[in-house]
Amino acid sequence: MRALVTGAGGFVGRHLVARLRGDGWDVVPLTRASVDLTDVVAAAAFVRDADPEVVFSLAAARRKATPAERADAVAVNTSPWLVDALPDRCRVVVRLGSSTEYAAAPVPLAEDAALRPRGFFGASKAAGSLLLQAAAAERGVRSAVLRAFQVYGPGDHPTRLVPVVLDAARTGAVVPLPARMSRRDWVWVGDVVDACVRAALADDLPPGQVLNIGTGVQTSTEELVSLASRVTGRPIAGAAGAHPGRDWDTNCWVSDPSLAASLLGWRASVDLAEGLSRAWAALS
Repeated sequence: MRALVTGAGGFVGRHLVARLRGDGWDVVPLTRASVDLTDVVAAAAFVRDADPEVVFSLAAARRKATPAERADAVAVNTSPWLVDALPDRCRVVVRLGSSTEYAAAPVPLAEDAALRPRGFFGASKAAGSLLLQAAAAERGVRSAVLRAFQVYGPGDHPTRLVPVVLDAARTGAVVPLPARMSRRDWVWVGDVVDACVRAALADDLPPGQVLNIGTGVQTSTEELVSLASRVTGRPIAGAAGAHPGRDWDTNCWVSDPSLAASLLGWRASVDLAEGLSRAWAALS
C-alpha cells in the first residue's frame, strides 16, 4: 500500500518510515524540509500529489515561546488541511496523539478519561484529534487516534530524559531531577510504531476510535535513573531539584492499555529495562 507519513523526520516518524519500508510499503515521507506544514495550500498540494491509501499523521510542534511559535504549533498540531486534501481512495488516517490530552487522575487513564489537556502542547494535540475525527467522519474516511504515553528509544531528542540519563552514564555528567515526584508510563518506540501499523490495517476498528498506547506500568524519574545505572553497569548521579519540572508533572501518569489489546491485539512487548538496554546498545 501507498502511505503518507507526516512528521516523517521526527523521532517516531523515522522509526515508522523504516518499519513500513521494511514491510514493503510504498512510503511518501512529509517533513518540514519538504513542505512548510503551516502553509495550508502547499501542504494540501503535497497530500494530493502523494495520493496515499493510508495516512499516518505524526507531525507535531512544541515551540511556544512567542505568539508566532504558538500559532505555528497550532497549525502543525491540528493540520486542518489534511482530510480535505485526501484522495477518494484513502481508506484511513492514523493520528499519533498524546497522553497530555487527558486530565490528570490518580488512576490508570482509560480512553473515556476527561480531556483537560496538560499545557499548550496537550491542548493543541487534543484539538487536532477532535478535528480529525470530525473531518474524517464527514468525508467517510476511517480515522484512529493513538494516544501515546511517554515514548522513548534510539534517536530521541537529546534533551529528553532517557537520552540525558544514558549520556550521563557515558560521560559521568549529573542528571538534573525535579524536586517533586514525577512518574511516567514509558513505552518503547517500536511498540508505538507497531500500534500505528496495526491501527491502519484494522478495517474493523470503529471509525474515530481512540486507543491508549502505553505499558500500564509507571516509573518515577529516580527509578528510571537507578534502572539505567543497573542496565549500563555505570554509576549515574542525580541532582534533586536541579530541574524545574513542569506545572503538569504528577506522581500518577499511567495508561490503561486494555482497549488496544482488545481491538488491535496490541500489547507493549518491550519493558523499560529491555528498552533502556537497547537504547544504550544503540549508542555504542
